[in-house]
Amino acid sequence: MNTFLYYFFIFIIYTFLGWVLEVAFIFIRTKRFVNRGFLIGPACPIYGFGALIMMFYLTQYKDEPFTVFIMGAFICSTLEYITSYIMEKIFKARWWDYSDKKFNVNGRICLTYAFLFGLCGVIMICFTNPIIIYLLNLIPENIMVIISSSFLIIFITDVLVSFNIISKFKTTALNIAKDSTEEINKKVIETIKNKVLQKRIVKAFPSLKFQFNLRGRINRHMSKK
Repeated sequence: MNTFLYYFFIFIIYTFLGWVLEVAFIFIRTKRFVNRGFLIGPACPIYGFGALIMMFYLTQYKDEPFTVFIMGAFICSTLEYITSYIMEKIFKARWWDYSDKKFNVNGRICLTYAFLFGLCGVIMICFTNPIIIYLLNLIPENIMVIISSSFLIIFITDVLVSFNIISKFKTTALNIAKDSTEEINKKVIETIKNKVLQKRIVKAFPSLKFQFNLRGRINRHMSKK
């Protein structure tokens, strides 16, 4: 079978399982359903990428749970930090913020979630992944190609549509001329809430904050001195 489609199928499985985990976690806290993640569909790609990285590098340690735990926490936390940084640079917005939690790094990652990532890594490498791989190998190759190809088309479409929706956040913020980043954030959120698909993103990321005009504010502040 095509190696890319095989690993893409595994990516999709963990992308979905990550979404389920995120939704369940929020539901336990708020008692309401929230479609988590950047994508419209039930998917959180960061979990899929994290799963593949751990699968490639940590499977050899499946008989050493503690090693998997430590390395899994490190790999996923690093991936989360990089994702937060890149998304902020691209869209000029902070999508999540752990500044209120102990032992955080620039509000992008924190010890609590690093621990949970490590635990998920152990569950994945030592328990779920062997089962998933076994079941996938039972599926006829032609059927696997059809299913994987279909998911690939759906996934790419979702990424393009979602990227377009998120990009409108930046356009909206640029069109709102305010001196305060707090004012920009409030105004953009109010504007976005009137649009169904963009409103979903706001619900999915309640800590969303836009980062516009900060340099202008500093320059104006310095010129007044």
